[in-house]
Amino acid sequence: MIEVLAVPAYRKLFSAQVVALLGTGLLTVALGLLAFDLAGGQAGAVLGTALTIKMLAYVFVAPLMAALVERLPKKAVLVGADLIRAGIALMLPMVDQAWQIYVLVFVLQSASATFTPAFQSLIPVVLPDERHYTRALSLSRLAYDLESLVSPALAAALLTVLSFHELFLGTVAGFLFSAALVITTRLPASPAARQEGTLWHRTTLGTRIFIKTPELRGLMALNLAVAAATALVLVNTVVYARDLFGGSNTDVAIALACYGAGSMAVALSAPGILDRLSDRVFMRAGAVLLSLGLAAAFALLAAPGTWPVLLGLWALLGVGTSMINTPSARLLRRAATDSTRSYIFTAQFSLSHACFIITYPVAGWIGAAAGQPVAAAVLAIVATISAVAAFRFWPAVSKTVAVPETMKG
Repeated sequence: MIEVLAVPAYRKLFSAQVVALLGTGLLTVALGLLAFDLAGGQAGAVLGTALTIKMLAYVFVAPLMAALVERLPKKAVLVGADLIRAGIALMLPMVDQAWQIYVLVFVLQSASATFTPAFQSLIPVVLPDERHYTRALSLSRLAYDLESLVSPALAAALLTVLSFHELFLGTVAGFLFSAALVITTRLPASPAARQEGTLWHRTTLGTRIFIKTPELRGLMALNLAVAAATALVLVNTVVYARDLFGGSNTDVAIALACYGAGSMAVALSAPGILDRLSDRVFMRAGAVLLSLGLAAAFALLAAPGTWPVLLGLWALLGVGTSMINTPSARLLRRAATDSTRSYIFTAQFSLSHACFIITYPVAGWIGAAAGQPVAAAVLAIVATISAVAAFRFWPAVSKTVAVPETMKG
């Protein structure tokens, strides 16, 4: 897998991704502590609102920004987004009211909604060979999983010698270092983008390509299955560990680590497996695992089982989500042309995050109002319907549709 790091441009871009992720992880911890400092017992409401704002920025701002910056050099877009994120992170320690958090989080996440799709669409240009690209996707998945484990530990270590306000400086450093790495990366030349059609036409282009392409229609359904499993884990793990099983904060971390470990196992093994299996077989198997795992979670909660069983289920859900997430960009790469690549990657970024606007409330609100078994059952049904839809939308014999870049008429 690490052979792709021999490519200098990719090595620097991957390093930029890793340090930016670490900075984002520190930001997550610091933001939670800032919310508690400002709102005390109402910190959960503040954070919930901030996370909702984050998702709204991802869903609605990303396509608009992709259309607005399409003619700008990718390097300038990435560096500009990093500098904006660093500037906002520098301002966060100075806020003294919740509404200021909301405004700054919206601007910061809008910059992230610009950076991430542009970054992702650049990797297939840097690594045109599909075998190398697959290994880069696994490394990227591994980076996300490691960040979820390393950032909290790093934050805990830093908090022994720093205040939580000073954690934001670590975030600033991460974004600035990421920008520096991008600046020093020699990127391959890309064809000049042509602005055809209205702003609305270009903003919706990626979504329309998704609708017209069988593999991408299947991916839209699979995104919802991933969101169902991820929402159950991220929203309700603390409830299961602390309330249902009477555990501690350490148990919460252990459960989340099991989920991450399952995902990491797939990220490490996916390149070799995908050399032998098609993306369709591999990803649909992941959807089946998610449906079964969520159904098993419902059974565990309805007739209380043991803590080790839950840890095993969380690892299984991590495996299933990574079986879908890791190869997904290969589908985007095949469906894209030089002119549509950024739109397609941006559409995936927006559509996948839109699914969480559905599943986060299901996991949180239904769990609180009707009980945790009901929330797990609803999410299991959502994942199963999504898996069936993916089977229907993505037939056994399909050919990626080369969609005209303007999609006129």
